[in-house]
Amino acid sequence: MVINPYVPTAVPPLTADRVYDWPKPIAHYFREVAMELDILLHIAIGIGLSAAAGFRILVPFLMTGIAAQQGYLTLSPGMSWMATTPAIIAFAVATVIEVLIYLVPVVDNLMDVVELPAAAIAGTVLTAAVVGGDMSPFLQWSLALIAGGTVASGTQAFTGLARLASTAAAGPVGNVAVSGTELASSTVLSILAIATPILVLLVVIVLFFLIFRRRGWRRKPY
Repeated sequence: MVINPYVPTAVPPLTADRVYDWPKPIAHYFREVAMELDILLHIAIGIGLSAAAGFRILVPFLMTGIAAQQGYLTLSPGMSWMATTPAIIAFAVATVIEVLIYLVPVVDNLMDVVELPAAAIAGTVLTAAVVGGDMSPFLQWSLALIAGGTVASGTQAFTGLARLASTAAAGPVGNVAVSGTELASSTVLSILAIATPILVLLVVIVLFFLIFRRRGWRRKPY
């Protein structure tokens, strides 16, 4: 074999080790970024479902169970029971009962008092159901309580005040309209939280901004 002195021969052969060794740090970086984005995405889903629970507590549970059973949503370990058929049937029956109760005058205002702490619990459970994975249980439930519980209770407090204002202004007829709006809002938010969580997160942020801004206007002296 004749070696041409003008052609370098010190270049090592292109082996599988050379091909797959050098991009590992890059692949690891993008894998870490993807995991963080996945966590943020599931947090957005939890916040959206929690906001829906502020309008109607049981509607997002029903939607979460159906979506998980059909493979559109992955639940955290220990929360897979929500996707079972008995649980979905129970959620459906309880949702119908909740909707009917809110159509009864006077009782609907009493339900707002009961559902304020219940909404906080529901938001916490819903958020914990969709976040988790490799997350420690303490971090999972702390995050669920802070994010989900706060959003759900805040939304429920807002709807309760809206119902009181409706009762004072239009009586039982106004409450029926408010109940229908709340049911529609809870259903739409639940579906969008699962389908487009980032969009719902933006909607929730804008909603809370408008609520606090309006409260700020009311507190301004004239």
